[in-house]
Amino acid sequence: MEHERIIYILEYLTNHTDEKKKVTIREIQNYLARQTNLGDVSALTIRRDISRLQTTGHNIQVSHGAHNTAEYYLVRKGFTFNEIRFIVDSVSINKFLSDGQKQRLIKKFEGLCSAEEVHQLISRIALNSQAAPSLNLLENLEKVHKIISQKRKINFEYGKYDTHKQIHYYSKRRDMIPCKVIYFNERFYLKCLEESSQNVRTYRIDRMKRITAGEQTAVKAVLSRPDGVVLDIFEPEEFTFITLKIKRFLLDDMLEQFGRYASVLDSDSPETVLIRAKIGIGHGFYRWVMKYGQDMEIIAPEHVRAEFASRIRSVSELYQK
Repeated sequence: MEHERIIYILEYLTNHTDEKKKVTIREIQNYLARQTNLGDVSALTIRRDISRLQTTGHNIQVSHGAHNTAEYYLVRKGFTFNEIRFIVDSVSINKFLSDGQKQRLIKKFEGLCSAEEVHQLISRIALNSQAAPSLNLLENLEKVHKIISQKRKINFEYGKYDTHKQIHYYSKRRDMIPCKVIYFNERFYLKCLEESSQNVRTYRIDRMKRITAGEQTAVKAVLSRPDGVVLDIFEPEEFTFITLKIKRFLLDDMLEQFGRYASVLDSDSPETVLIRAKIGIGHGFYRWVMKYGQDMEIIAPEHVRAEFASRIRSVSELYQK
């Protein structure tokens, strides 16, 4: 009975108090009388139970309100409410989690909040209504991280859509050494090093299944660090300094994307800006430039400008027939 009573008191303080909302001994008594079969519990017993909870590490504080009435509240360790709210919002918009998975995760964080804070969480979030993923991303991430930590090779089946809108899986067992997980454009990717060719391979983790650990790796696989701005998840062919002429309204966007790699140059037009940055060049770079249309022009280097012009001509030819 004694242990049960202490649990009820801790549960009440957890769900109904915080630094802004405090309760009195009388309120705790009323809760125990309403919600449990413990009957009337004396104020002295409740104070003694609170003291025991404090002794075992629970940060229960006491302050004095009107008429010098003692008021109690639990200061929770770990996440602040704003941190919990940010995590919950991040969970709610994650397109790789089903509604059921989101609800279960959010429920766990609600257990760290008072009743009033739970109400604020509910009022702020909107669950993603997109179709549930076909695979368990969390389970895949756990397996991948474990294999990386064990320094083992990785085997898995990888899926791609066919013309019937069905995902077709095929085996990946080519001495793949998993190196690191990258979050890019709202997706999780696994970067692997193919031991035989030393080529870097990239796979979406939500498209993997039947993930198993292979043999121990003989050497540590280390990927080279990017030497400039990366605009695509796949490895660029080279990193080089690019000068772009952009419409002035794009300046904020460019500086955010290029960060410390960017410098702004003088322009001969009030409507445009020249920006220079070291960028990884590959197919993804040219696709990225194309989306800005006439609002962006590659000025230098000449070989990058010429390659882009060639690609533009190839696109134009598709519409000349």
